[in-house]
Amino acid sequence: MQQDKWTEAPMVERSEIKAQKEDRKAWELLEKTLLASVQEQRRSRRWGIFFKSLTFLYLLGMLFMFSPFAGLDSGAATGKPHTALIEVRGTIADKQEASADNLVTSLRRAFKDEQTRGVVLRINSPGGSPVQSGYVYDEIQRLRALHPDIKVYAVIADIGASGAYYIAAAADEIYADKASLVGSIGVTAAGFGFVETLDKLGVERRTYTAGEHKAFLDPFQPERQDEREFWQTVLQTTHQQFIDQVRKGRGDRLQEHPDMFSGLVWSGEQALELGLIDGLSSASAVARDIVGTEELVDFTHRESPFQRFSRQLGTSIGNTLATHLGLTAPTLQ
Repeated sequence: MQQDKWTEAPMVERSEIKAQKEDRKAWELLEKTLLASVQEQRRSRRWGIFFKSLTFLYLLGMLFMFSPFAGLDSGAATGKPHTALIEVRGTIADKQEASADNLVTSLRRAFKDEQTRGVVLRINSPGGSPVQSGYVYDEIQRLRALHPDIKVYAVIADIGASGAYYIAAAADEIYADKASLVGSIGVTAAGFGFVETLDKLGVERRTYTAGEHKAFLDPFQPERQDEREFWQTVLQTTHQQFIDQVRKGRGDRLQEHPDMFSGLVWSGEQALELGLIDGLSSASAVARDIVGTEELVDFTHRESPFQRFSRQLGTSIGNTLATHLGLTAPTLQ
């Protein structure tokens, strides 16, 4: 009997130890469950804050986009005499930074400001649409006639060619650096022909039109001589319009050269000899030495970041295809 008591005691201790281990495991499991619940709540709160912040930023962006302050110009009148600066940068085309809408808006604001003593167009553009360039040219001429006391000076930086020079020709005077690229008075319209490619692939092109020449720029159809000649007359007419506006703007200052209107581009020094520009200078130097008002105030109309982002998102795939397939309008070069 004594021996049974001694063997029974260790069994009781083992049972107690086992019970304690099970209790500890239960508490650990409960602790892990509670900790996981807390972590999940924290994650939920963080995601909630994130999405609320995202929604707030979106609403703030929409409010800014459609507010009357969206797309405000970078410059503001200082209340003191100044030279108005307008940037003509990049391709001159609709919906671009150097579109006629943006440039005309900038010009009108600059001329309207009572403290403007002169307007400097700082140009760094390879050209673009003859239509957009023509709009800006005509507006410069109109504003100059309305405000004869305010002169317009075009200052070419790296390049002022094609449609950019078209715009510059409307100014009272044109300046450039000795190494600037100036001119390129010509018109181009380029494309591709894929007729033989389709034949090799065994693809039949089917085009249905009302009008004999409606599809005359279709790159998948053979080029016709009469349509080629017609398209050349369109380009020549546009080219002559360009030439006429340059002659009108520059007048007797032009020293006409046989290649002047051939589409060639000239350095600033060469352009000065040809009368395409009036001198070698920079925007700040023109403001200081010619306008006589050193302070430059930027009147360039710029889109808000939201407007620019929206425009980039809305860029038409059709325009890209048209560019590659040759279905684009003529451009000044």
